[in-house]
Amino acid sequence: MSRFDPKELFERLARSRFRTRFHLDDQARLYLESRGLDAVMEHGAAFIAERLAPAHPPRDGKQTPMRGHPVFIAQHATGACCRSCLSKWHGMAPGKALTAEQQAQILLVLRRWIERDFGRTVPSSPAQGALF
Repeated sequence: MSRFDPKELFERLARSRFRTRFHLDDQARLYLESRGLDAVMEHGAAFIAERLAPAHPPRDGKQTPMRGHPVFIAQHATGACCRSCLSKWHGMAPGKALTAEQQAQILLVLRRWIERDFGRTVPSSPAQGALF
């Protein structure tokens, strides 16, 4: 695997009309504010381990919903939604289980995209007095 360059990845993603359509919706923003970024990224780590890391994930190509969680939106925005997209955008070969390092790389990309799209500092822990 070649050296990971997040700047180069985000530059390529910015040239994709499909990938640039994705943005956090109001529901995702409220979820981030109520749960905090740290908890959301824990969910992301679990999603990656369960839905992307196996060499042949069940329902590959259809395992990531388009909405419903900030991580799902980020996965589509960053080309980390299925093994085919991981191969195209991240150079991670299909048919081979993802290493812990590759999973951490995906999680870092998702976190950076969420932080950028949120537009201001994302709370790391739940907001004070959150109703959720």
